[in-house]
Amino acid sequence: MTAEPVFDAEALEAARVLFAREVTFMMGAVEMEGLPPADLPEVAFAGRSNVGKSTLINAVANQLHLARASNEPGRTREINFFTADEKLRLVDLPGYGFARASKSTARKFQNLGRAYLRGRPNLKRAYLLIDARHGLKDVDEEALAAFDTAAVSYQIILTKADKLKTSEVEAVTARTQAAIARRPAAFPRVLATSAEKGWGIPELRAEIAHACMV
Repeated sequence: MTAEPVFDAEALEAARVLFAREVTFMMGAVEMEGLPPADLPEVAFAGRSNVGKSTLINAVANQLHLARASNEPGRTREINFFTADEKLRLVDLPGYGFARASKSTARKFQNLGRAYLRGRPNLKRAYLLIDARHGLKDVDEEALAAFDTAAVSYQIILTKADKLKTSEVEAVTARTQAAIARRPAAFPRVLATSAEKGWGIPELRAEIAHACMV
């Protein structure tokens, strides 16, 4: 898989306009039978607990409280669906790593995320969020393997890049890119972002619009 060219100003503007329109919470699901119809293209966000999934989704949607962020890691225990301009859906998958739940409960919701990845025909791309301050950890390897097994195109998104110096962001981006180079389903462009500063958000919106062909 090769990366498409970096997006031009026209593509970035079209993506900005798309997410300037209404983005709304649709529903949460705790089992596969409860998912909405597969009638719109979807992109999914995954990552270990406290990596900033909800905050990033809010930044993409240009809203403060669309996805509920929590100071308590592991609170997302369902699959949450958000509809953008009735053209595509953003999907927030349960976090992994150190949920404040029993191991059986945590495993249940992580398995729900895996089932979604394997069985969702309208899923166009998944985004695996990695804290730029820490890079890929052992706990992320299971997620990478799940994406590869499901044969889902996924892209690494580094979060909280504003917490690092520019040289450090460049270094962790290069390390991450090298680490996924031979993974069959990995999209070969790593994107560094900061929801707080807005860094990389226009490019992520364009990535989403392009993946969903809207």
